[in-house]
Amino acid sequence: MQQAKPASFMEVFMVFLRLGFTSFGGPAAHVGYFRRTFVEQRQWLNESQFAQLLAISQFLPGPASSQLGFAIGLQRAGWLGALGAFVGFTAPSVVLLIAFAAWLPTIDATWSSGIIHGLKLVAVAVVLHGVLGMARSLLPDMQRKLIALLGIAIMLLSSSSLGQMGVIIMGAILGSLWLTQMPSNTASALQIPVALGVAKILLVLFAVALTLALMVVGNSDIQILLANYYRSGALVFGGGHVVLPLLDQTVVATGMVNHAEFMAGYGAAQAVPGPMFSLAAFLGYVQGGLGYALLAVLAIFVPGFLLLGGMLPFWHKFTQQQWAGRMVAGVNASVVGLLAATLYQPIATSALLAPLDWLVAAIGFALLQWLRVNPLWVVILSVTVNLVLVHLV
Repeated sequence: MQQAKPASFMEVFMVFLRLGFTSFGGPAAHVGYFRRTFVEQRQWLNESQFAQLLAISQFLPGPASSQLGFAIGLQRAGWLGALGAFVGFTAPSVVLLIAFAAWLPTIDATWSSGIIHGLKLVAVAVVLHGVLGMARSLLPDMQRKLIALLGIAIMLLSSSSLGQMGVIIMGAILGSLWLTQMPSNTASALQIPVALGVAKILLVLFAVALTLALMVVGNSDIQILLANYYRSGALVFGGGHVVLPLLDQTVVATGMVNHAEFMAGYGAAQAVPGPMFSLAAFLGYVQGGLGYALLAVLAIFVPGFLLLGGMLPFWHKFTQQQWAGRMVAGVNASVVGLLAATLYQPIATSALLAPLDWLVAAIGFALLQWLRVNPLWVVILSVTVNLVLVHLV
């Protein structure tokens, strides 16, 4: 039974801070942690409420697990609860990744090359594991498999972020047209502490900021940084690893961060608990230090939260539409294709350079896929092997 008394900011913050230190394994694992904590243990939500918040978090662009936490905090303790959930869940990974970014340049070049290449191999194993897991759950029929294959083709033939947007739009259209046998989504009422007027203001703010980000208004480094990370946070569907191609084109293709640094940060993000979007902290620090890191984190998370807060009051009405479930399923299928293409280019092509690289990546994948080990152990294995090889060669 759900508790009647609302929680305080500090209570929400402390619960999510513990989750921020212990939630290893990525967005899918985060959902399990959240359900056990808030449905089974604390009973802040019932199963129906949790399922609804999870559904809207997965449907909207942005960091799905962070949006789910934000929505739980909002439901439990209003806007202060939402803030407490975000800060508590995100702070540990942000601090760890900033520390890693500060430490990396001080490492001897021989050591750093081994660490960086080891982290690249971690990325291969983790993203392959993620692609296969998503494919099993999101591609149950031939129509959705075909949508995913079309997504791969579009991504491999395109070299700009327009290709990613095209994949998402393609998935939404084909899902609505092809998946006619799917039932419409249904949802029971949620008690959302967001007034309709406030929701409309949040949606307008989201749209205005996205328009400015797409136009990249201004030419200062900070304006460009805010625009780049806001755009990445606003346009990524699927959260987690799916942010990789957007960030790659945002900071690597533009020369702000080199590819080796990017892959090192991505690999390190696998080893820390909390949201994958905290990778922005590492990249921001590499670009300009602590201030840039904090601005990058805010810019990449804010669009998802604006959109979530703005959409919650409209969610129940939207899910009653016959086409909603089909469109979401089509978008999810296209996301699998997008991520599969990213696994090939740039991840595998930059990491699998020798037969031993294939072996290390395969062992890491096997540990994740069949032994269900914590990704931290895959990081330790991969980096250790590469450090040993660097000093033997």
